[in-house]
Amino acid sequence: MVRILGVNLPDEKRIEVSLTYFFGVGRSTSLEILKKAGIDPNLRTKDLGGADLDKIKNILEKEYKIEGDLRRIIGADIKRLKEINCYRGIRHKLNLPVRGQRTRTNARTKRGKRVTVGSGRKPPAQKT
Repeated sequence: MVRILGVNLPDEKRIEVSLTYFFGVGRSTSLEILKKAGIDPNLRTKDLGGADLDKIKNILEKEYKIEGDLRRIIGADIKRLKEINCYRGIRHKLNLPVRGQRTRTNARTKRGKRVTVGSGRKPPAQKT
């Protein structure tokens, strides 16, 4: 297993997919990085040499915000929105969808498990 910048990359996957294990790196960013490094995206991670891994590491460090730095930036942005009490900040505070989704139905991930209402039910049949 190859380890770059504190992230374990799987050996058997293509390097294009392996790079997506970094927080903040998706498929398109992964392809960009490989193009800059001059590495074939179809190679398996285990087939890369030390020089290739160093190229990838240098590109990631210099040109991209990933992992802890990116998490810190995102957290600071959300905190700022909450402090200035803008609409998006209020939605974050209330743990509701922020980007305009409907909440009357759906939004279960944000709002939590559905709780059934107890009133209005027919009483169970009594035994005589």
